[in-house]
Amino acid sequence: MSVRANKDTFESEINEAGKLVIADFYSDSCVPCKRMSPLLAETEEENPEGIKLVKLNINFDGETAQKYNVTSVPTLVFFKDGAEKARLTGAVKKAQLAETINSID
Repeated sequence: MSVRANKDTFESEINEAGKLVIADFYSDSCVPCKRMSPLLAETEEENPEGIKLVKLNINFDGETAQKYNVTSVPTLVFFKDGAEKARLTGAVKKAQLAETINSID
């Protein structure tokens, strides 16, 4: 189940997960973000031991988005052991999401 993070919890969520973290930077008013949400939830459900989904609303936590150089939504930032490993911007298909996940060692 996805975790909603904010500026106070984001760092600990990505650093202490012990598995791949997909950080979903989104906005409530973003239509592509709304389309991506079920796909991300499904991906996390299919990989409960290997993936953690962390969602961050840029409207409320713009400072954190800025810190991670997020300039548009949706932006997915993939973290492993607290380090950024990959990034996807815009709405993506399940195959592209799976390919990115599989490319991270």
